[in-house]
Amino acid sequence: MNSLRVKLAMLLVVVIVAVVGLLTAVMVYFLGPPPGRRHSIQPVVEVIEMLARAAEAPGVLPLKHTLPGGMLDPFITDNLQEELRQRGSSLDVRAYRGGPEQPSFIAARIEGKGWLTMPLPDLPPPGAGWGVMGKWLLLLTFGAVTIAVFVANRMVRPLVLLENAVEAVGPDAILPELPEQGPAEVRATARALNLLSARLRSAMESRMRLVAAAGHDLRTPITRLRLRAEFVVNAEEKEAWLRDLDELERIADSAIELVRDESDKAPPQDIDLAAFVRETALELRNQDLDVEVGETEPVEVRTRRLALSRALRNLMINAATHGVRAHVVVTEADGKALVRITDEGPGIPEGVIGRVFEPFFRVDPARRQSIPGAGLGLSIAREIIQRAGGAVRIYNGPHVGLVQEIELPIAQRAS
Repeated sequence: MNSLRVKLAMLLVVVIVAVVGLLTAVMVYFLGPPPGRRHSIQPVVEVIEMLARAAEAPGVLPLKHTLPGGMLDPFITDNLQEELRQRGSSLDVRAYRGGPEQPSFIAARIEGKGWLTMPLPDLPPPGAGWGVMGKWLLLLTFGAVTIAVFVANRMVRPLVLLENAVEAVGPDAILPELPEQGPAEVRATARALNLLSARLRSAMESRMRLVAAAGHDLRTPITRLRLRAEFVVNAEEKEAWLRDLDELERIADSAIELVRDESDKAPPQDIDLAAFVRETALELRNQDLDVEVGETEPVEVRTRRLALSRALRNLMINAATHGVRAHVVVTEADGKALVRITDEGPGIPEGVIGRVFEPFFRVDPARRQSIPGAGLGLSIAREIIQRAGGAVRIYNGPHVGLVQEIELPIAQRAS
C-alpha cells in the first residue's frame, strides 16, 4: 500500500466510482428507484380486475369450466394474490407455467361461472432493477480499476525508470546508458540521467588524472630531497629525513597504484581461487612474510587477475605485518566464495574499526610510522573487491587478532 503506483490507482478508482455513484444517486432521487415487485405485478393485477368485472356480464368473455394443463407457479401466484388483497379484492387468481407446446397463463375464478384465463406476461423478478444497477456499478468499478492501473503505470513510469537505473549502477558507481525513447516525460528523465552519468564519469576521470599527476610529480621533489638528505651530517637527523621521504614515496606509489586499478580495463577471467591464494601466499613467503594457507575448497570466481592479486596481497600483507602471522582459508558458503584471513595481532579498537577503509587511516592517532605503509592498502583492496561484485568485512577475532573476510560471487558454470 506504500507504493506510489497503488496509491494513484486507488485514488483514481475512488474518484471515478464516487462521481458515477453520486450521479446515479441523483438520477434515482429525481427519476425514482428502479421498478420493484409492485411496479411489475400491479399492471397485471389491474388487467385481471378489469377482465373479471367484464366477465360478470353474460356473454362478454368466454369462460372455461376446467383449466388447461400446466404447473402452478407458487411464487407469481403468491405475489398476485398479495397485491389483490392490498387492493381489497378477494379474487382467486393463479399462475401456471405451460409445457413446451403450451403457453403459460393466469387463471381467475369467477364465482358461479368458471375460469377466466389470460396469457402470463414475462414479468421481471422482484428487485430486478436494483440487480441491474448493482451489476452496472460492479462493471463500472472493474472498468475504473483497469483504467486506473493503466494510468498509474504511465504516470510513475519515469520513477520506475529512475529506480531501475539506480539498481543497475555498477561497482564503478557509473549509471548505464539509458535509451531516450517513449513519452516526453520518460525521454526527459532518461536524458537527464544520461547527462548526470556523463558528468559523473568525467568528474571521476578528472579526479583520477589529478591523483595520477600528483603522484607522478611528487617523484621529482622526493628525489631531490633524497639527494640533499645524503649530505646531512647528523646521522639521526639523516635517518629521520630518509624515513619521511620513504613514506612520501610510498604514498605517491599508492596513489599511482589506485589510479591504475581504476583504469584497468583488462577483461575478467575464470580463476581457481584456492590455487590463486596459494600462489599469492608463496610469493609473500618468498618476501619473508609469514603467510600460511590452511583449508581450501575448489571454487572459481570471475574477475580481473591482476586486480585480484593486488587486493589479496594487500590484505595478506596487512595481516602479516600488523598481525605477526597471516592464516588464510578458502571455502564456499551460501553460493559465494569466501576467503578468510586471520592474524595473531592485537586487533583494532572497536571505536575505530569502522574507519579502517578510509584512505591514509592509521590506528595510532599520533600516526607514528613503526610499520611501512601509506594507509591505502585496505582502501584499494575494498575498491577492487567491490568492483568484482564482492564485499570485504573486517572485525576482531573472538579471542585475539583481526579477521578479514572476502566474499566473491562464484563464476557461472556453463550448463
